[in-house]
Amino acid sequence: MSHNCTDNRPPTRRPALLDAGLRCLVPLALLGLTTSAMAASSVEVHSDPNCGCCGAWVEHLEDNGFEVDHQRHNDVRGVKIEQGVTRELASCHTAMVDGYVIEGHVPAEDIKTLLEERPDVAGLAVPGMPHGSPGMETGRVDDYAVLSWTRDRQPPEIFSEYTQ
Repeated sequence: MSHNCTDNRPPTRRPALLDAGLRCLVPLALLGLTTSAMAASSVEVHSDPNCGCCGAWVEHLEDNGFEVDHQRHNDVRGVKIEQGVTRELASCHTAMVDGYVIEGHVPAEDIKTLLEERPDVAGLAVPGMPHGSPGMETGRVDDYAVLSWTRDRQPPEIFSEYTQ
């Protein structure tokens, strides 16, 4: 226990205990905030019951801390239409998280960035099924872009790019 030489009071354990308590409480509080924020970011995924890469993408999300409600059914096209996903943006699965639409094999880190920055977009999309994107680890790796898009039919913009 240290004692400040300019202080004439005898050393006491109270500051050390308070300091130790605060050191423990701050990380717990931060952990609680992080857990709450992630719990609020539950992802609802719609995919065809026979699609294996969709299940692999769901695992990617879960491995990155997202809670996922994976709904497998035969009307994924209907979900895409309802969510405003155009043919140019389409991929094999469609997801929704905190008011955003996520189309295709979007990396979890991009979804986290979207949720942190909250841009005025409808969502993110990785059109098609590029090799090397999350859930499409086939041994081949393609360059691809994650696009942000709006519902007013403006051209999509590049949100992030993955090049080899």
